[in-house]
Amino acid sequence: MDDTSSAERLRRWRLVLGGDADGTGCALSGGDAGMDATLAALYGGRQGSGAGSAGSGEGRTAGLGGSAPQVARWLGDIRGYFPSTVVQVMQQDAIERLNLTRLLLEPEMLEAVEPDVHLVGTLLSLNRVMPEQARESARAVVRRVVEDLERKVAQRTRTAISGALDRSARTHRPRRAADIDWDRTIRANLRHYLPERRTVVPSRLVGYARRQRAVKREVVLCVDQSGSMAASVVYSGVFGAVLASMRSLRTSLVVFDTAVVDLTDRLHDPVELLFGTQLGGGTDINRAIAYCQGLVTRPADSTFVLISDLYEGGIRQEMLRRVAAMLAAGVQVIVLLALSDEGAPSYDHDNAAALAAMGVPAFACTPDAFPDLMAAAIQRRDVRAWAERHLGASASG
Repeated sequence: MDDTSSAERLRRWRLVLGGDADGTGCALSGGDAGMDATLAALYGGRQGSGAGSAGSGEGRTAGLGGSAPQVARWLGDIRGYFPSTVVQVMQQDAIERLNLTRLLLEPEMLEAVEPDVHLVGTLLSLNRVMPEQARESARAVVRRVVEDLERKVAQRTRTAISGALDRSARTHRPRRAADIDWDRTIRANLRHYLPERRTVVPSRLVGYARRQRAVKREVVLCVDQSGSMAASVVYSGVFGAVLASMRSLRTSLVVFDTAVVDLTDRLHDPVELLFGTQLGGGTDINRAIAYCQGLVTRPADSTFVLISDLYEGGIRQEMLRRVAAMLAAGVQVIVLLALSDEGAPSYDHDNAAALAAMGVPAFACTPDAFPDLMAAAIQRRDVRAWAERHLGASASG
């Protein structure tokens, strides 16, 4: 190994290990020293009690102190040293490790942060205690995240669901090859199989009929707003707004903890919708489902999506009976344990297993997969099989 490669390895180990140069024999200077100081302020020494500036290079006990200007400078430093994905992780770690929640209520801080879904969740949880001077800055942060998410998901969601609505009816005279349902066509013509040619010669075609725009489906999103569901609340609000913009759907959005709040009238403005939530508190799923039952007017054309970790603080058996009643009426019921990119969620396995035994799939879904999930639901496909195929998830308890 040449001297250059060896020096680079020592430099990287020095940045990973922190501390002074004694352990590696490598001293840092310039940008490396600044980067090391920003890491030291968050991950080294006394958490939340140090006095030094993040950019001072005073070692791994620097801390971020309690000063909003100092933290704002630190946020600016990390944005200069690291890509946005790393910055978002460091911001979230700073909120959790250094108890910076109070400082997030100050406009100077809000103007310095890198907006992301997790930060929005934190701001929404502080909504009720946020001083007026910080409220507009917080709304600006939330709006930036919401607009970015809408740009990413809106067109794909509309395309997937419009296609599903168009294809949800059957016809024996499909007009185009793209409208042929090949699985059903083959099954309907198996008696016309020619062994010598190893093919099926169809005598009739089964296809998807193009639906009129006036035909609508009902979608009810019922979202748990307990503290652990923050990211799911944000994504649900954005997707709810996109679904509500489609004339072919009648979309409702309800959030709940121990109380139930219908936010359907705010779906035109997802930022206002999100500020209408109140993250934290208990959970009464049974009460929320009872309210949502009253929103369903066309059971056979309705999809009810419960987004919850299923930790029930209400009456469990009554909750299960209500789900059974919805199924018996013809409503398609789906349970998402999370709608986020946060990986495997914590959830009540007993309730998930009870729902699975009733034929209700329960699984975590990523935002990227949600448009296709809703398309599968509208077409009344086997959602459990869809989840196992597309998410690698066992849609059960």
